[in-house]
Amino acid sequence: MSIRFTAPSTTSFALPGAAGESGALPGGPFGWFQELVGQVPEILQPLVIMLAGAVPFIEGEGSAVLGVVGGMNPVVAALAGIVGNLLCVAAVVFVGSRVREGVVGRRRRSGSAGVGTSGQAGASGSGGWSGSAGAARWAGTARSAGVAGTATVVVPEATFEPKPEKKGQKRLKRWLVRFGVPGASLLAPLALPTMFTAATLVGSGVPKNWVMLWQAVAIVLWTTVLTILATGMVSVVAS
Repeated sequence: MSIRFTAPSTTSFALPGAAGESGALPGGPFGWFQELVGQVPEILQPLVIMLAGAVPFIEGEGSAVLGVVGGMNPVVAALAGIVGNLLCVAAVVFVGSRVREGVVGRRRRSGSAGVGTSGQAGASGSGGWSGSAGAARWAGTARSAGVAGTATVVVPEATFEPKPEKKGQKRLKRWLVRFGVPGASLLAPLALPTMFTAATLVGSGVPKNWVMLWQAVAIVLWTTVLTILATGMVSVVAS
């Protein structure tokens, strides 16, 4: 008579997102971030990248890199980042140009008004208020108002201290003088976000269409280059 013993079967449970036998998450060291991005509906992921592209210091290139690292299609991530960055820069250029036009218009009107006032003052000075008659008339007015002697009006000179420029703005202006708008726009991401670059160029008097053209070229170029580099890095790390 033989007796057979059957060992009970063991049941294993795998937690979602747990590491495999090798101890590494799928997707390499970026697996946790890809899982986090995967919780966002796929149709909304480009919108999130677009919004990130409108944030200074992240911009199109930074948001595209985040999308690639998060497992998005590199082309979709790059296009979403470019669109978000361009929309923000366009808004800055539009508002900045309107503000500059308003400031320049006020200066022109105040300048023309000053010229007209000085002309009228000169005419009156050469007329009834000139010479001894003018002095007597002023003296009579002063006596009737209870003013003795001569009145001296001291107008303090307005002192304006220029706001110190940041290093990025100084570099941008040096590039603008040396390379013009095209070169400064292409090099500007090394010193300033594109939003700040666009505002500086428009405030300097560069036509808004010219600013928008070269900012678009710079955004597309930098976003494409960094998207390609990020795609290669993710492929190497995940392999």
